[in-house]
Amino acid sequence: MAESYFLLAATFIPLLMAPVAFVLSRKAGVNAATWLSFGALAVSTGLLIIPAVGIYNGSQEAYVESYTWGQFGDFGLRLDGLSLPFALIIYILCTVLALYSKPYMVHKVMEDLPGHGKGGHGSPAPGTSDNSGTVSQTTVVDTKQHVNNQMGLYFALYLAFSMGMLGTVLATNLIEFYVFFELMLVPSFFLIAFYGYGARRRIALMFFFWTHVGAVVLLLGLLAMGFFAGGFDFETIKQNAGNIPEQWLPLIVFALVIGLGVKLAAFLLHIWLPYAHAEAPTPVSALLSPAMIGIGAYGLLRLWMELLTGSYEQYSLYINMWGLATMIYGGAMALMQDDIKKVLAYSSVSQMGYILFGLGSESILGITGGTMLYVTHGLGKAILFMMAGSIILQTGTRSMAKLGGLAGKMPYTAVIAMIGALTIIGIPPTSGFMAEWIMFNGVLQTATNDMDPFRTAMFAFGILATVLSSAYILWMFKRIFFGKIPEELAHVKDSNRYIIATMATFAALSLIIGVLPDLFLDPITDYIGGMFEGQEGVLPVPVPAEAAEGGIIHLEESNPAEGEGE
Repeated sequence: MAESYFLLAATFIPLLMAPVAFVLSRKAGVNAATWLSFGALAVSTGLLIIPAVGIYNGSQEAYVESYTWGQFGDFGLRLDGLSLPFALIIYILCTVLALYSKPYMVHKVMEDLPGHGKGGHGSPAPGTSDNSGTVSQTTVVDTKQHVNNQMGLYFALYLAFSMGMLGTVLATNLIEFYVFFELMLVPSFFLIAFYGYGARRRIALMFFFWTHVGAVVLLLGLLAMGFFAGGFDFETIKQNAGNIPEQWLPLIVFALVIGLGVKLAAFLLHIWLPYAHAEAPTPVSALLSPAMIGIGAYGLLRLWMELLTGSYEQYSLYINMWGLATMIYGGAMALMQDDIKKVLAYSSVSQMGYILFGLGSESILGITGGTMLYVTHGLGKAILFMMAGSIILQTGTRSMAKLGGLAGKMPYTAVIAMIGALTIIGIPPTSGFMAEWIMFNGVLQTATNDMDPFRTAMFAFGILATVLSSAYILWMFKRIFFGKIPEELAHVKDSNRYIIATMATFAALSLIIGVLPDLFLDPITDYIGGMFEGQEGVLPVPVPAEAAEGGIIHLEESNPAEGEGE
């Protein structure tokens, strides 16, 4: 058992604070619940950073806490070069978005009240005059209590959702992984059903159905892995992966890929995502899209590529093709939308395609770039969803046909949103550039090393897909912020400090990581390289040649297959 409890505390503090936030909001109001939720997540993020420092400076490869769990094995939490970027981005997003949630969700709850905004009709708006010309104080008090109650429930679900995401990427046991994987689903279902837009209950049920069926398919694969390996701990699986019968291995890989592909919203398994992300309340959209769906990529890396050693190479080409199809489909669909949030939802489908494209590259560089894309997509897409929320708050619409010319009215939102847009497109000095550069380098490395015309063609189509990404992002930006401003929006002003400050935080992080990418790249590269060490089919990272004049070692010279005499 670990002497320290940093990861255990970081994981469960939000869950323990969830009922406290619920009660506090009802008794003391929304501000108290907001700052409690923010504080709980900020402390948890700090607890993550403490062991992360040792991994960053190279003093330890991994930080593990393990607790006896019974017949399932050990309940463990592991922070290493693979889980570190996912864990940090998840909690950074959750912490900052807790503050963003306050003004947005209060507005949303008020809007849903009968007779107020779009929430319904029949009752007078809260605090307005009745027929006698007097304001109903009872209505005002009831409205305030209703908002406090609703916001308390919101923050309780929000904290539970945050805990589920972190636990999934820190888990060291198959059953533990599945439990946290499902714990992500339950609070996110209720967040959409209670606080979403449109046919929110029907959309929440569709979201629940798709993701739960995917999780059950995943569970079948996990149970088969544990049964044949003789245990559910990751270390047990890794050591005994050779005991899995050859005829079962393709079925297990299929179950993992399909189950996690639903979470990733890869092409053909993406049906739920445009509805769920577009109709979820915007702070939840900004977690579902940047943080939650990318955990599917983490699952592929951890459960398939690392644990089932040797099974990656024979299926990698299909993952590469699937990624390309997802990139192109998501980008093309995004270009056809009028709803800002649907543009961003389909953009998320496309961005998950980029990650799959890298994971199927058979190259350490490509897989590292695909993993790094989780970090950059998290920051860039969070900014853009927050921009959408800012526009909804200030204008009351998210239809681009009804917008235009807002750059002059909402300058802070426009500038910060541009940084988010450049991050998604992959333009320096944002973090998106380095991630895409490395990912495409890896794909090209495999294509040229194998002299494979098919992989070369896929690389070319992948580059063309980046043009598609630029098109829908810039087209959206132009329609929202430039052109003639509609008359009804002439008096619009920028959002309040909660909105602007939280958006600016993510924009600053994107620029910092863009200038100092090794903050995340070093641990990711080292860990991915260790995962595939000794596997001849996966190309290593080209290293500087000692004898060459500033060149790099030829790929065929660095192939492990020719290093048998070392």
